[in-house]
Amino acid sequence: MSEPTTPAAAGTGQMRTLAVRITEDLRAQLDVIAQLTGRSATEEIRLALEHWIEKMKIDPAVLTKAEAVRAEIERDAQTRQKAIAAIFSGDGTQKGKSPSRSASPAAKAGS
Repeated sequence: MSEPTTPAAAGTGQMRTLAVRITEDLRAQLDVIAQLTGRSATEEIRLALEHWIEKMKIDPAVLTKAEAVRAEIERDAQTRQKAIAAIFSGDGTQKGKSPSRSASPAAKAGS
């Protein structure tokens, strides 16, 4: 299911819609804050999320977890690169294996 997108302000990319369920009490507080600031409830939520994300970017626990995830991604990428290299060794053959019995028609024609 794709989400609708709308053009955003210059330099911020496209905006995507996010549905969030909140309590009536929280919504009432949000509406009051939006009214006091002169912004929409949507803008208040976006600003709060931006602030929270910036806070998470410097949280030591999040940074530690992010480094572990980054290391796992690197290990996975190296494993996949080695697998591709083993499949496509550069000379068109698989190392350590003899050609299969069911060669392609083009291979048979060249025999």
